[in-house]
Amino acid sequence: MTTHAEGIISPSIDSLLETTDSKYALVIYGAKRARQINAYYAQLHEGLFEYVGPLVETRLNEKPLSIALREIDGGMLERKAVDPEAVQDAASALDDADVFGDTHPTA
Repeated sequence: MTTHAEGIISPSIDSLLETTDSKYALVIYGAKRARQINAYYAQLHEGLFEYVGPLVETRLNEKPLSIALREIDGGMLERKAVDPEAVQDAASALDDADVFGDTHPTA
């Protein structure tokens, strides 16, 4: 019997939590990467390479979230914090810009 608690998935939740600040951060981190992997597979047939494919060897019918969690556990991804002020500045710039032009229908 092991002396430390282990998770029920591979990689274990315990080793994954060592890479992030909280369970919630891990969920967001894994979900964003899984969406990128999904988008990569969706764009393959179109010849577009906007997203990076899996960085680990994938198994047959493996879910994108499982792939993402193995990448996180392997230390293959770099997580960057978002500056809230930069987000606010970008949102303000979009509010000020006439992005959509005149959206009111004319009679």
